[in-house]
Amino acid sequence: MKAIVQERYGSAEVLGLGEVDKPVPGDNEVLVRVHAASVTHGDLVIMTGLPYLSRLAFGLRGPKQKIPGRDIAGEVESVGKNVTRFQPGDEVYAEVSAGGFAEYVRVPEDLTCPKPANLTFEQAAAVPYAANTALQGLRDRGGIAAGQKVLINGASGGVGTFAVQIAKSFGAEVTGVCSTRNTELVRSIGADHVLDYTREDFTRGDRRYDLVFDLAGNHSLSGFRRALSPGGTLVLSSSKGGRWLGPMGRLAGAVALSPFVRQSLRPYTAKRSQRNLADLKEMIESGRITPVIDRTYSLSEVPEAMRYFGEKHARAKIVITL
Repeated sequence: MKAIVQERYGSAEVLGLGEVDKPVPGDNEVLVRVHAASVTHGDLVIMTGLPYLSRLAFGLRGPKQKIPGRDIAGEVESVGKNVTRFQPGDEVYAEVSAGGFAEYVRVPEDLTCPKPANLTFEQAAAVPYAANTALQGLRDRGGIAAGQKVLINGASGGVGTFAVQIAKSFGAEVTGVCSTRNTELVRSIGADHVLDYTREDFTRGDRRYDLVFDLAGNHSLSGFRRALSPGGTLVLSSSKGGRWLGPMGRLAGAVALSPFVRQSLRPYTAKRSQRNLADLKEMIESGRITPVIDRTYSLSEVPEAMRYFGEKHARAKIVITL
């Protein structure tokens, strides 16, 4: 089968289209014929090997898993002997640990979910990582509630575009922070207020928020706390940071400070969840959220897609079609 293969860490040039063996599903796995995938920040970390701390998990000298790609949507090709919920021909979507930039990928049954019926494969592939991160951050870590004033810092990105819509679906009053060129996009997906960070610093304004969801990592903890109400909650999910530790130093600082302040400072890393994909499926099919796609690329164009993503020109999601 055709797949994007990576042997070492580096820039987009380390990614190449190659021929590899078609995988065979394990007893508790489904084999999915991939129709579409999408680019995530996790793919960028695996490509570059940065921050260096991440290599403890992914491989010291090069990635242990040679085929990148975490978000997929496609059709079940075959199933392992213990699989009971899926059968060949089922349309599914999932977040995998790696292997999504390929014609076929193995997925554990307990991480596979039926595809939202009203989405194309391309739209469905844009959902798992980003929407799950947004849902966990706002609902599971942030405890979002109707009537709250919620600010999404980084509202035009892959996670941010879902976060704005999810926050609105919970009945919050949503403020999205983005750059000038993305203000209309963020407004179009339901934000009640849009702040252009090139013109206004929300940490220096008079408005206070019950919940701030940070996806940009461009302010200090003290700055975020100024924007919070006295009993407000800050959820930190930014990937920004130094080349060695990435965001870990900043997240550790939030953990250390949280017991000593009235406000709640909650860093977190999203975990893959079949239950959340099922929840997102219901939200999508009911029309409460919809994926926003910036660009699409073919499988052979994955290096260019990663280059575009890494240069931070992207807004919303980048999708790979097969």
